[in-house]
Parts: sequence; C-alpha cells; structure tokens
Amino acid sequence: MPRHSHSSLLLLASALGSASAFTSSSSSTALRRTLIATTSPTTTSRSMSVLDSFFGKKEFAAPCIMGDESIMSPKAHGTSETPVQKDLRWNCDYDTADRICNFNRHYAEYAGYWLTTSFVEDARTVAKEGKEITFYDSNTGKPLFVAPKGRSMEDFLKESGSHGWPSFRDEEVVWENVRCLADGESVSVDGTHLGHNLPDSSGNRYCINLVSVAGRPV
Repeated sequence: MPRHSHSSLLLLASALGSASAFTSSSSSTALRRTLIATTSPTTTSRSMSVLDSFFGKKEFAAPCIMGDESIMSPKAHGTSETPVQKDLRWNCDYDTADRICNFNRHYAEYAGYWLTTSFVEDARTVAKEGKEITFYDSNTGKPLFVAPKGRSMEDFLKESGSHGWPSFRDEEVVWENVRCLADGESVSVDGTHLGHNLPDSSGNRYCINLVSVAGRPV
C-alpha cells in the first residue's frame, strides 16, 4: 500500500476511535474540524478526500440555505474576485484575512484570535447603546451576519468564547449573502470562506472566522 494511502487510513481510523469523545448532538463536521486543527497541512490535504467520502454530503435544517460547490470555483483572486479590504475592522490582520478568505477551504484563524482584537470592547460598547453589530464580508463589504438577535450581547460573547470563534445562529445570518455547502463549509455568495456550520442541540451554529467578517460596508 502506498505510504500516503496508509497515512490516510490511519487518520481515518483515529477519527473513528475518537468519535465517542463527542456528544450525540455533535456533527461529523466538528470531528473533521478537530482533525484539521491537529494535523499538518500535508497530512490534511492527503486525508481530506478520505474524510469527505466517509462523512458524505449533508443537508442542514431550514432556514439554512444550501449552496453549490461552484460558488468556490477559482476566480481572479483565489475563490474571490478581489482581495480583502485593506482597512479591516477590529484591527484584524490583512494577510491572515486574505489567506483564510480567499486561498483556503478548511483552515481557520487560531481559536481565540478574535479575543486578541478590539472586537469584544467594541461589542460591549455597542451593547450599552442597545444596538446590534452588522458583520460585513471582508472582501466585498456585503452584510453577512447581524448579532445579537434573540439573545443578549453577553450571551453571544459567552457562546463564542466557549467555542473559540464567533458563533452565530440562524436568525443572525443574512441569507441573501450566505450559503452552506454540503460538507458544512459556510461561504459568502461571492466565494469568501467564512467558517463551518457545526450544529448542536440548539440547532445550526455557524462557527465563523472574525477575519472573514471584518469588512466595512461599501
């Protein structure tokens, strides 16, 4: 057996052996995201097709709108027509944002990155004013999420903190501009990689990179 095939099978076996560590409400996408975060890029790229074929395609509960893989087809700048904006909100790093938004399908900013930015301070200021935050596509400036809705800002921050990334619920998604692909990847209609839908016992949960939604309205 070729070495790369053996490695892929070992990774898959490890995934199956680790599955019991997840609650019954955790999706297979959560398992894949954990594997991605703990393996090297080379191993991950070799193993992704094995994992994809094992977990298969999914349909997520409404109001989640499914999208076609063609959304992420190659364009002028990776999967998008343009690079990310130069002056991103909350002091988000341009290079990190451009790499994750436009040249990536599976990786994420590191867990807790959003806490190193000025986002939390800004969010609490907005909350004191009784307002919501609109999150814009870092490439196009289109609105993608509006939060919090149906909960307090502190509840939104607490849930996001417990998972490591900003976490949105169905009612906080601007569905005109957001889609979910069959493997759980959350993307903008213009090809920006946003994160993944990792449903839990409360329903769809969109685990999103702050650098992907730190754009300014245009």
